[in-house]
Amino acid sequence: MSKHKSPFSLIKVFCSDELGFLGNNAAVVSLTNEISKEEMQQIAYQLNQPATTFLWPATDGYHVKWYAPDAEIELCGHGSLAAIAYLTKAKEGNDVILHYSSGTIIGKRNPDNTCSIDFKPITIHGRSSPEQALIKGLGANITDYYATDNKNIVLLKDEIAVQSLQPDFNRLKECAAFGFIVTAKGDRSDFVSRTLVPHVQQLEDPATGSSHVLLTSFWSKRLNKTKMTGYQLSKQGGAFLCELIENNIRLTGKYACLANGHLK
Repeated sequence: MSKHKSPFSLIKVFCSDELGFLGNNAAVVSLTNEISKEEMQQIAYQLNQPATTFLWPATDGYHVKWYAPDAEIELCGHGSLAAIAYLTKAKEGNDVILHYSSGTIIGKRNPDNTCSIDFKPITIHGRSSPEQALIKGLGANITDYYATDNKNIVLLKDEIAVQSLQPDFNRLKECAAFGFIVTAKGDRSDFVSRTLVPHVQQLEDPATGSSHVLLTSFWSKRLNKTKMTGYQLSKQGGAFLCELIENNIRLTGKYACLANGHLK
C-alpha cells in the first residue's frame, strides 16, 4: 500500500446504540511527517472509508488532511471527530488543535465517552431560488433555500418529508453546487437532515459534521436556542449535540474504535 508503515485506526463517530444510529466511519492515519498528495490518495483509496484522516505533528498540535477514496476533502467534520478520539484515547479534557488549510479545529475528549470539536461558523448567504434541476432531483416541495460557502441548505416542511426523500442523483448532478443539506424541524430532535453530495462517489453522506456546523447557525436563529440535538436520517443514521458558544460552533458525538493496524 505504501512505504510508510504508519499506525491507523478505524473509528465510527456520531453513533448511538440507543437510537440504532451507526454513525460514520473514518480511518485515522498517524504520520511522522507529511507525505505527498498522491500517496495520501492511494492510501485513502485502498482503505476505502468515507474519509481517511491524515495527521502529523505541528508545533502546537497536529496538521490534518482528509481524503475520500476518490478525492481530497476540504473540510471533514466526522474525520475531525475521529482524529480527536484517536489522539485523546488515553486522556480527557486537554484541548487538541488540528491545523487544516483554511483554519484550525479544537477538540477534546469528554468523560462520557464522547468527543467535542469546535469550528468557526461557515457563512450562510441570503435566500436563493432553487434551480430546476434541484427541484426535479429532489421531487419535494422546497420551503426555503439558502446558498452557503459549503453545501447549500434546502428546507422542507417536516421530518417525514426529509426521511421519505428519494433523490434523483442524475438530476442533482446537473446542479453547480457541491452538495445539499436537506433539513426540517425534528419530531424527536430539534432538527433533522440528510446530506446529498451528487458529485461524490458515495452520493449521500451518513453523518456529516460540516453540515451540522451550518445547521447549528441555521436552526439556532429559527428556534432561538444555542444548544440543540440534530439527527441525520441517512440509512446509517447520525446523532449530534450542537452548541453555539460565543463565536464558535461545538459538535459533540459518541465514538467507537472498530479496528487498529499498520499500513504495509
